[in-house]
Amino acid sequence: MTDLAPSSSLDIRTEISAAYTAWDSAFNQADAKAVAAAYVPSAKVLPPTHEVISGPAAIENFFAGLFSRGFTDYNLTIIDTGGDDKVVYSTAHWSAKGKGADGAPQTAAGLATHIFERQADSSLKLRLHTFN
Repeated sequence: MTDLAPSSSLDIRTEISAAYTAWDSAFNQADAKAVAAAYVPSAKVLPPTHEVISGPAAIENFFAGLFSRGFTDYNLTIIDTGGDDKVVYSTAHWSAKGKGADGAPQTAAGLATHIFERQADSSLKLRLHTFN
């Protein structure tokens, strides 16, 4: 069993910022496999469509669908963070560029909630991702 560093020795905001930077980068490279790798195997993604997307293949497929519709320039900006040595959370503003139904460029934006689980190597992986 691997001991995890206590949360008091970690800067959770910095860790989440780094996780967001990696996630944004994977999204902006339209790399659905890399995006899906940011989630634990039993993770849930809850988009504004009210779907429940669960598991690596479904998460990868969901994001591949966004990429096929031209979404890019994703950016997460932290609102709040917290947690402990096992579970951390963040709320964030998100924005992305895509195409509307008529093919015209549009900006999409909203709020997101992320629940991360700390892994044995101290990295963070998403357990829950919900956004509007």
